[in-house]
Amino acid sequence: MLKFAIPAVAALGLIAFAAQSSATDVERGEPGMGWHLSQEGAMAKLAYGVANSDQVALMMTCEPGQQQLAVYGDAVPATPRLMRASMTEAAIDPLSGDLEEDIGVSLRDPTMQAMARTGRLTVEGDAGRFQLTATRSERALIDRFFAYCGTDHV
Repeated sequence: MLKFAIPAVAALGLIAFAAQSSATDVERGEPGMGWHLSQEGAMAKLAYGVANSDQVALMMTCEPGQQQLAVYGDAVPATPRLMRASMTEAAIDPLSGDLEEDIGVSLRDPTMQAMARTGRLTVEGDAGRFQLTATRSERALIDRFFAYCGTDHV
């Protein structure tokens, strides 16, 4: 239980610190925090957090050609088109160990398209609304993620 509680509490703390410490309400990147891309089978994962750890504030996953991103974490994209309903049994959230909400957003959502163009994503969490900004090298990862998700082949 502690294995899941510590990363969840750390992520909440990082989100709260980022939101409070930013006078312009823009996340400039805490030490060690950033965008990371990985692949597990056919699934691509784009996460904002500490590399190679469970300290992840936001993770989006997709498979080629599905046009829908699954969203996990304590922060979610700030878009009115976020889908939160599910009629199926809830699974365990891989980040928190709690029952996961079935949250998704379309690749065609204006918020996601703006992220792909600018490398900036406005998110909402317990600490409020703030913006995650990608570095130049992280923007290349974001480009690869959206290109992979939008294709219909691996």
